[in-house]
Amino acid sequence: MTVIKLQTQIDAPITDVFDLARDIDFHMESASSTNEQAIAGRTSGKINFGETVTWRGRHLGVALKHTSKIVAFERPFRFTDVMIKGHFKYFAHQHIFEESSGGTIMTDVLTYRVPFGIVGQCFDTWILRRHLTRFLKTRNQALKTQLETTHLASCRKVS
Repeated sequence: MTVIKLQTQIDAPITDVFDLARDIDFHMESASSTNEQAIAGRTSGKINFGETVTWRGRHLGVALKHTSKIVAFERPFRFTDVMIKGHFKYFAHQHIFEESSGGTIMTDVLTYRVPFGIVGQCFDTWILRRHLTRFLKTRNQALKTQLETTHLASCRKVS
């Protein structure tokens, strides 16, 4: 089992961070490098508890489909999506949000298990873990940039 844990400080209110993190349209925009498209289930707007989304995209040169379901949801503190159909043996992504003095700390905990025994484990160690970490960091930076730009603009209007 592989676990990737990332924390991102975002200078924006927790509810804004939570809502953008579950926004299908924003995910497609921020994942444009992999050409991810929502093709079934919830395909736009904000995903909610019990809903599914099927993604189609290209990762590491391979066209893939991945269907996830939101199995835990506590707005604005956490939600978890779990793969119900895809190429992993197991795949769960916890999204955790905590208020901090500067806004919100967003924590991603991605836990997965690859197929194909020792070959899959070597692929994970040498390539996949790095790819997924980079993918999450890129997505998190897009969230941070979008929210901090929007938050800063709204603060200036108030001043």
